[in-house]
Amino acid sequence: MKKTKYIYHILNIIFILGCIKAGAQYSQIQYLRPNDKNGLNKFESGKQDTVPFDGLKVRIGGNFSQDFQGLRNHNNAQSVIVDGVNQNLPAHLTNGFNLAMANLNIDVQLADGIRMNLTTYLSTRHHQDTWVKGGYIQFDKLLFLNNDWVNKLMKNLTLKVGDFEVDYGDAHFRRTDGGNSIYNPFVENYILDAFATEIGGEIYYHANNGIFIMGGVTNGVLDPSVTKPTKIDSATGETNHSGAAFHGKIGYDKQLTSDFRFRLTGSFYTDKSSPSNTLYWGDRAGSHYFLVMENTSADASDNAWSGRLNPNFSEEVHSFMINPFIKYKGLELFGTGEIIKGRAITETDNRQATQWAGDIIYRFPANKENFWIGARYNTVKAELSGIEDKVTVNRAVGSIGWFMTKNIMLKGEYVSQKYNHFPSDDLRSGGKFNGFMIEASVGF
Repeated sequence: MKKTKYIYHILNIIFILGCIKAGAQYSQIQYLRPNDKNGLNKFESGKQDTVPFDGLKVRIGGNFSQDFQGLRNHNNAQSVIVDGVNQNLPAHLTNGFNLAMANLNIDVQLADGIRMNLTTYLSTRHHQDTWVKGGYIQFDKLLFLNNDWVNKLMKNLTLKVGDFEVDYGDAHFRRTDGGNSIYNPFVENYILDAFATEIGGEIYYHANNGIFIMGGVTNGVLDPSVTKPTKIDSATGETNHSGAAFHGKIGYDKQLTSDFRFRLTGSFYTDKSSPSNTLYWGDRAGSHYFLVMENTSADASDNAWSGRLNPNFSEEVHSFMINPFIKYKGLELFGTGEIIKGRAITETDNRQATQWAGDIIYRFPANKENFWIGARYNTVKAELSGIEDKVTVNRAVGSIGWFMTKNIMLKGEYVSQKYNHFPSDDLRSGGKFNGFMIEASVGF
């Protein structure tokens, strides 16, 4: 009943907003990443002002994805019996459909150079009821100040404030986000999935030669609170406090010829003290691999991040990511190198994790690029709390896909993931899953 009530209210909102202006769902919004194929390989919005302003506009869009899973799993962990049940027996998988996921996107042109975004998860694996992902306002012009100096400055600046997806690294621009899988040539995201929505602000400087710089500050948590922390930090012996988190990016992105584009960015994220930092488990939608390395009693909603690794850097985290991107005609190369240090509040020393990933995608035919073939290799080595040796998780994926139209996509993949160096009493000891996935996606 609760879910039905939420959807009823959402449909009412859609109807009311649709009445604001006829054809509002087709409105062109300034500095907006399209929710369809046209949004591929779009990163920060940049300063190209290609949409003339002619008043308030509302654009209603959405994303929907449906997966068919054909994965199998096994491990060699020793039995751990609790109440007569082996807690290290992996879930018995069979072929079948996973829960469909859907997003609702509302974008509003509030004024010339000012737009607002509100994204809502209508239904996802982790939050099966309707939940707001976040919302923010982006300023690319400040004409209401009536100041020539400010107007000139804003030709190179972008300001973003609100509860938004933190712009740490470039991988989050290519990831699957609930029902939105249109930008991702694969079904799932990285093993270490750096993604979080936090309250704060970002400022971008875009030079005319392709160089850009961004600095941002946020509250460092997904679920903010005004209650004063009471837990004691094991490293300092002092009461924990809610400190600000800082992040930044510097990059170069240039279409050097009509066939060749080159982009290279370096990013950092740092939070010295947090009641619950969720940079590596802030995805409220959940994984599109279901129950691949959970036990037989696991619930798909409560264990929503299947196939990923959470280093549990909830108190302190310091991350650096570098991302090269090359596109030559239909060939795309995208890479990620990441180094992270952090700890939980009960730990006195930082642990470390490293991640490497590489995508190679070929889109064809020329000028249309409606089809693709691709491959990804992703490897993580991490020090986990309570485990003496460094663990490694390796994933290899092959993908094929087809954009039937710019709004409708079908893709299939074969994936193989292995878990190494986990203790024998850990369910993931000798763990492996492999098989195929098929995903249909709509974005508009």
